[in-house]
Parts: sequence; structure tokens; C-alpha cells
Amino acid sequence: MSEMITADLVDLDLSADTKEAAARALAERMVAKGRVTDLEGFLADVAAREAQMPTGLDGGIGIPHCRSAHVTEPTLAFGRSAAGIDFGAPDGPADLIFLIAAPAGADDAHLTILSSLARQLMNAEFTTALRAVDDAERAAALIRGDVQSGDVQGATEEPADSAAAPDGTASSGAAAGSASPAPTAPAPTAPEAESAEPERAGVTEGKSAQPFRIVAVTSCPTGIAHTYMAAESLENAGRDAGDVEMAVETQGSAGFTRLDPDVIAAADGVIFAHDVPVREKERFAGKPTVDVGVKAGINRPAELIAEVRDKAARGEVTAAARPGSTPVERAGEPGEGYGTKLRKWLMSGVSYMVPFVAAGGLLIALGFALGGYDINGAEPVTEHFVWTQLDSWAALLFQIGNVAFNFLIPVLAGYIAYGMADRPGLVPGFVGGMISSTIGAGFLGGLVAGLLAGAVVLGIQRVKIPPVLRGIMPVVVIPLLSSMAVGFLMFVVIGKPIAEAQKALTDWLSGLSGTNAVLLGLLLGLMMCFDLGGPVNKVAYAFATAGIAVQDPSDSAMAVMAAVMGAGMVPPLGMALATTVRKSLFTATERENGKAAWVLGASFISEGAIPFGAADPLRVIPASMAGGAVTGALTMAFGSTLRAPHGGVWVTFLIGKPFLYLLAIAAGTAVTAGLVIVLKGMRKSRPGTASEPAAASGTESREPVAA
Repeated sequence: MSEMITADLVDLDLSADTKEAAARALAERMVAKGRVTDLEGFLADVAAREAQMPTGLDGGIGIPHCRSAHVTEPTLAFGRSAAGIDFGAPDGPADLIFLIAAPAGADDAHLTILSSLARQLMNAEFTTALRAVDDAERAAALIRGDVQSGDVQGATEEPADSAAAPDGTASSGAAAGSASPAPTAPAPTAPEAESAEPERAGVTEGKSAQPFRIVAVTSCPTGIAHTYMAAESLENAGRDAGDVEMAVETQGSAGFTRLDPDVIAAADGVIFAHDVPVREKERFAGKPTVDVGVKAGINRPAELIAEVRDKAARGEVTAAARPGSTPVERAGEPGEGYGTKLRKWLMSGVSYMVPFVAAGGLLIALGFALGGYDINGAEPVTEHFVWTQLDSWAALLFQIGNVAFNFLIPVLAGYIAYGMADRPGLVPGFVGGMISSTIGAGFLGGLVAGLLAGAVVLGIQRVKIPPVLRGIMPVVVIPLLSSMAVGFLMFVVIGKPIAEAQKALTDWLSGLSGTNAVLLGLLLGLMMCFDLGGPVNKVAYAFATAGIAVQDPSDSAMAVMAAVMGAGMVPPLGMALATTVRKSLFTATERENGKAAWVLGASFISEGAIPFGAADPLRVIPASMAGGAVTGALTMAFGSTLRAPHGGVWVTFLIGKPFLYLLAIAAGTAVTAGLVIVLKGMRKSRPGTASEPAAASGTESREPVAA
């Protein structure tokens, strides 16, 4: 394994008692070798990866790992703990800990080397040798592959009764107190294979007339370790079964090589062991399928093989993707209702629209900042532009931003239609969205146009077409017919009523004042904090940006934008403040996330609070909503306005009444932090627990914790 690991990166007497302390001890060795440039930044990346999914594996193995900008070259550190460290594995603590560090832009060759280590960890002889080795240099050589497992003294001196447990896992007596070394044992001998499950799917007395063919896909969020360990585990289990042919596609960081289509076509069953979406999943449709997390592929491969064989015996298969099915439909869960699909279609449009909002809005805001609010009446820069005049540059920024804003409604409608009908929906969707902008139907018209375009395309695709015309359908026929239909409906039938409804909504918004405005701010604040960047948050945000997506927005529309952005900043800021004020209530990972939340909150990125909300939603979400409601109501009461749709505190100079605006945000932040501290403080410790979050980090004070 090249010099990715050396004796300096090995600690055979790791004294850490928590996973955070273990990662720190091994990372400090990487820093000393110059492999890591920023210890705290790297540990934050390790903690963020650990928060996605525990990295403990059955067999006494912990593999904390991450990609990080603070890593200079792919590096591996190894530690062996006599007492064991909890990495979240179902079977208990880990005594073999591998810290894997990959640069953010690591090349495939280095990641392939790391993946080979992950596969080695599925080899019981390898882990037994690591428990027996007594020299750091020899341990590093063993991991690099310079020394074979059998050459390590004591590696093969196991009691006969420890070769394999009844469940197929190997156990080691090499290290006192250590867990069993690996979830899968080496491939059994021929007699053992013949004695296993003599009658299944055509197998008789250990022999099969035709093997059961399985294709599998493994993947994990980082794509460094679990992806390849699951692949190795499944391949080992396939060999153990004796009558199974296993082909695995690893969708990891070391590359993505597709399985041969003929292999997939010939497969009798499919296993997905993944924690990120399977790429091109439709290739495997129409076959018996088992779909589990990646750790199930590592820990119980034999069960997965048995499960997929049972499904094949029952004739249970996944539905094949229809020719006209859409990306959203293929990504949905079985039995998903139209309400859920509708939400996904709308969110597809909003998610593509938001970058145009941010870019266009900030450019317009910068134009106003440099040239004043009269800049919207400046001559076109194509006719008048003076390089040395600030007003010319302000007009340029404003006019670029205005062009970007003109795309909002067409992009919204186009990508709603795309979510419904794939690429054929783009043309009628964009056409309908532009018509909505032309006739003044605005945001509401864009929503309706997108849904209409998607529905029309889906209807056309259901018509049976002669084979001779199929080649021109997506290029000529569908765009032509769908654009005509959507254009007719938007211009002649429903466009005008929608435009009138949009005008009424705008007039009502412009007339809001006093108590009504405060209540609206409170409602928008609750919506912004309800799901921390999810669909409800995006609905409130889209409502606000639609109000300012005009050349001369009203003060009321800009007040709504101010309320929405202020409230959206509160959840991450509140969590950051809470982790600073009462560290003992939060885990080490949450405290690290709290440091990042300061910047995320200040930049109006509500998603910065998601790690806290996911870990403790019943306390974090209500506290965030309370703070957001306070901020939304106060900004409306203070009359603060905002022309920019994004930017957080970095666009404070574009905010009307900025001091009061910041005061409203501070008040909401304090409410959120105070409430979450109170709610978490009310949580009673379970009797007998000796590791509250403060003690679990291994980096804070070592005061005794009551048992």
C-alpha cells in the first residue's frame, strides 16, 4: 500500500476511551507526518462523516474515515485498543481502529488502494494477524501488504473451536477482550460448501445444475470503505453458498464501472446495499430485489442472499420502468401517492429556480447599492457605458440581474414539467412559463403552466404511435403539440384569471400594515423553520422571492423578503449559540457542527441546523420555529425591507432599518437557543449511563460523571 501507512502512523497501545479521542490521537500522528494541515478542521470532517452513519463494524473493527480539504495525501493510521472503543457496531466495541484520510480531490489510484484495505478487513486471517502483531513497523508492513498474514507469529495459532461461529462469523482468541474479527470467514472447503443448505433453488446434495446468479450494487456516502467492504462480504458469502454466482458493482470513490448489461439480464436476483441513491437503478428493474443499507451487506450477506432467493422462488419482482416514466417517479417509493409526487414536482421547479433568484437578486441589489434606487431607469448599457463611471457599472449589474430575474418563471415552469415528464416536458414548460411572465400571471401562472405542460406531455406519450414516427416524436412532434396546447390554454383559457388572482394577491400584500403584517411575518417565520430548508421552507421562500422578482417591487414585498431571510437565519444561529453557552448538552460532533453553524446561519443557509434537527427533532424543531416566528414578526413590526433574495448578514447594507433588523435576528436567535437549552436540560439521564454527551467527546473536561 505504498507508504500510505508507516510505523509512525501505528499505535498498538491506543489509550483513548471514546471514538472522538481515538480519532484525535491517530489524526495527531498524521499532523506530525505533515499529512494533515489542520487538525480541528480534519476532525470536524471526520465527525461529520460519523454523524451520517456509525463506522463500527461487526468483528471489533472501527473505520472512521472522510474526504477532507485538510489532507495533503491519502493516509492511513492504525490503532489497537485493549479495552475497546464504541464505534456503534451492533456486536460491541472495536479493538482495531483504522483512520482513513483522503484528500478532497484524491485520484482513483489512491482510492483503489484504500478500497483494497476495506476488502482486506473482511479477511479473518488478516484481522487475526493484526491482533497478534507486536511491532509497529511489522503492523504497518502487514497493512501495506509487504508481509503476509501467515508470517505474523501467533496469527494462525487459534483454538480449533474458534474457526467459525455457528452464524458463519469468525472469532479470534488472539487478543484478550477483543471482539470477533470479521463478519465473514474465509471461503469454506468443498465438503463444508456441500453441506450448507443442500436443497435450495435446484441445489441437491451440494451440487447445482445451474448456479443462482446475483448482481449487487454497493455504495456509501464517502465511497471509501463501506462500499468495498460490503462488496467483499457479499462475494465471500456467494462463494460460501457454493451454488451462487455473485457480480458486484461498487459505486464508490475509486470509480464506477457498470456491470455488463448481459450479466444483469442473466441475473436471477439483485441486492442493493447502499446509503446513497443507486445510479442508473432502472437497469435492474423487473427482477427479485433486496434493498438494504450498506452495513447490512457487510454484516449479514448470507441472509441477503437467502432473502433474494426466496423472492425469486415466490416470483416477486420489482416493477420495470415505463418508457414514459419520469425521474421523479423512478425515484419515488412504491405506493407513493399523487400528493407526494406533486410536492416533488413543485420542489423540482423551485430548486432549479433558486440559483437564478440568488444570482439575479444579488446583482440587482448590488446595482442599487452602487447607483441608488434610480438606477432602474438608466439607459441600456449597450447604448451608454463609460468604463470610468460608477453609475455605468451599477447599471450593468442591475441589467444583468434583471435579465437573470426574467428567467425565474420560465425556469420554474420548465423544471416542474421536467419533473413530471422528463426532457420532453422542458419545451412546453418553458413556453408556458414565458407566457405567464408576458401576461402578468407571475409565480402562480408559472406553477400552473409547469403542471399543464407535464400533464400534456404525459398524455401525448400514452398515445400509441406507429414505429415509423417514433424517432421524431421527442424532437418534433411532442414539442410542437405540447407547446401549442399549453400556449392555447395559457393565452386564451386560464392565463387571464390567474393574472387577476396574482394581481389581487399583490394588492393584498401591498396593503398589509400593522397587526396583519406582524401576523404574516410570524406565519412566514414558522414556515421557514418548520423543516429547515425543506418543502415548507421553500414555499415561504418562493412566495417572498416572487414578490421582489419585478423591476420595482413594493415596500410590502421587500418587507416580506426581509422577514423570510431573517427567520431563515435563526435555526443555525440558535444552535450555534446553544452549543457555545451549554456545551455539556451537546455531543462533540454537535459542538463541531455548531462552529460551522455560525457561518451558515449568518449566510442565510437554514440547512445548517439539519444535523441538530435530525438528532433531536422534538426539541430542536419547536425551538427553531419559536425563534423564527419572533424574528419574522419583529422584522415586519420594525418595517425592515430587503431587495436582495439572499446573502444573510453580508447584505446588511442593502437592508432598510438594518440595526432593527439585526436586533430582530438576535432576539430570535436568543429565543431558539434558550428554548433548546431548556428542553434539552429537562431530558433526564437514564439510570446507569456513564457517558453523557460532555463526557463522550474525550476532548472536554474530565470531571466525573455520576453513574
